[in-house]
Amino acid sequence: MSGLPGLTTRARGWSTLVGRLVRDDLADLVLGSRCVGCGGPGRALCEECEPHLRQAAFRAVPDPEPSGLPPVWAMAPYAGVVRAALLAHKERGRTTLAAPLGAALARAVAAATGSETRPAPTVLVPIPSTRSVVRQRGHDPLLRITRRAAGVRRRQGRVVAVGEVLAVARPVADQAGLDASRRRANLAGAFQVRRRVGDRLAGRSVVLVDDVVTTGATLAEAARVLRAAGVEVAAAAVVAATRRHRPASGRVG
Repeated sequence: MSGLPGLTTRARGWSTLVGRLVRDDLADLVLGSRCVGCGGPGRALCEECEPHLRQAAFRAVPDPEPSGLPPVWAMAPYAGVVRAALLAHKERGRTTLAAPLGAALARAVAAATGSETRPAPTVLVPIPSTRSVVRQRGHDPLLRITRRAAGVRRRQGRVVAVGEVLAVARPVADQAGLDASRRRANLAGAFQVRRRVGDRLAGRSVVLVDDVVTTGATLAEAARVLRAAGVEVAAAAVVAATRRHRPASGRVG
């Protein structure tokens, strides 16, 4: 294998990923799974807590709203059971939560594209993570739930694909504790588009997706980069919005 260092590195990466996911599933089996919402024994989300991820989607508008931000639709406020589920899936590898979180994101996607009288094929574009972060977590949480959301929408009869067309152009500082203006400065130039993006997305409804929207700086910067590449962003969809947002209209769903 000395002549194939790249293949060896990728194989080790997959081994680490598979090992972590198997370990987490075995821990749930041997030690007993508990609901991330209430802590009760049983499934990752019990019957009482799961409805928190089936709320009606709503427009979320950051206050202040960054320039260039597309309309953002969220499924729930970032609190309680929804916050616990997102953190458990992202930081603790509770991959069984991908299905309910993907279904929650699909509700936001449906609201984001629901006003179209003749819906075009939709491409969900997730906000990318750095390779080091993905390796550290053992999986790509947002990509996982985005693919689940696309599957839900396809079963509902819509033509939906996932487009990994954004990449991280440079590292950014931890966003925690930064106000809106500092987040915008921190994210300026953070993303880049892959080659020939405009050609691949022509005639399609592009929806940016993320797990949580706070100030909207991340989504606004991603939309700016895509527009510069000739891609029009129709909307954005997230699982949850922080409480600093104000609803722009009634709920849908």
